[in-house]
Amino acid sequence: MRKLPCALLPLAVALLAVAIALDASTPTFAGPAAIETDLTISVNGEVKRVSLDEALTALNIPSVSIAIINADRIAFAHAYGKDATTEAIYQAASLSKFVAAIGAMRLVEAGKIELDQDVNDRLTSWRVPSNDFDATHKVTLRGLLSMTGGIGVPGFLGYEVGAPIPSLTDVLNGTPPANSAAVTLIATPGSVYHYSGGGYEIVEALMQDASGDPFAALMQGLVLRPAGMTASSFEQPISPNLATKAVSGHDRDGTELPGRWHVFPEHAAAGLWSTPTDLANLLLQVGRAWRGESRILLTPDTMRKMLTQQNGGPYGLGAAVAGDGSALVLMKRGQNVGYQAYLILYPAMAQGMVVMTNSDNGSKLADALLARAAAVYDWPPLPPMAD
Repeated sequence: MRKLPCALLPLAVALLAVAIALDASTPTFAGPAAIETDLTISVNGEVKRVSLDEALTALNIPSVSIAIINADRIAFAHAYGKDATTEAIYQAASLSKFVAAIGAMRLVEAGKIELDQDVNDRLTSWRVPSNDFDATHKVTLRGLLSMTGGIGVPGFLGYEVGAPIPSLTDVLNGTPPANSAAVTLIATPGSVYHYSGGGYEIVEALMQDASGDPFAALMQGLVLRPAGMTASSFEQPISPNLATKAVSGHDRDGTELPGRWHVFPEHAAAGLWSTPTDLANLLLQVGRAWRGESRILLTPDTMRKMLTQQNGGPYGLGAAVAGDGSALVLMKRGQNVGYQAYLILYPAMAQGMVVMTNSDNGSKLADALLARAAAVYDWPPLPPMAD
């Protein structure tokens, strides 16, 4: 081995010292093990600090699948519990609303629908029934996506496998075989926040009427395919091929649902099947558009509008938002019968997380995992976890 000339030794020593200092100052992103311990959960009113495996047992949750975003990439994806793999698909429940909202805003950018137009001007398959509430203010897409449209019906229960499935018109009218009430105006549009799955079914009708395409196929082209969500689908009922990859839903005591899951023909409000990795890929595109780095889905201006609170409520267009600057955060909870999930994104920091479970107790675990991740990965203080 050749020796360095004596004159170069001081320089070599100095460079080595700088390299060591830089290495020591560069933070190492913790892996999955960092969030597998020290979770705080509540079981029968008793607060416990447990490991992730202990939490699954205590809460009767068969499985949980997660994906963590850091430095604008999926840092890791991992699954825990019975038959747990990162390829398994879960019902995304109300996370569907944010995905649907992105599809709706793509149609806005394409000039097919308008954000502030009376939706009845574009609806052809059904119309919002007029009453005293819309005498001076009409129902708009902005109001529907931000939960300030004045529309009722907060959520849907779905239908057991094999039961009659209503059409979208049946759901909107509240007529059999629909098991939910009619979607109607319950407040002056734009005046107040009301969580409304019914409003998103109006969005679904609007998108289908404007495009002429069935919602599931429309969303494949508008969002799922360009976002790289290759394992996801709005098919309801789920296709036999996808059913082989789907985990069964469970109630609070851990009992599997009859037929394994419910069917949700309310696609935009609750009909997405997905994985945390697919949803994390979507969040990466959301963050990049918000930062002005991508136009794959939407322009930066449109994405920033989606992540801005609307009409004085807690929602942007499709999900709750809070904070500003580096602390700006996007939040959405999903709760279908037998499945609960959560997604969160700090777009300025390019950090976030998706949690999906197949249990009616899943929100308790999702909240604990998000709190643990916030501590481990030094996120800005979490606001109250909005739906």
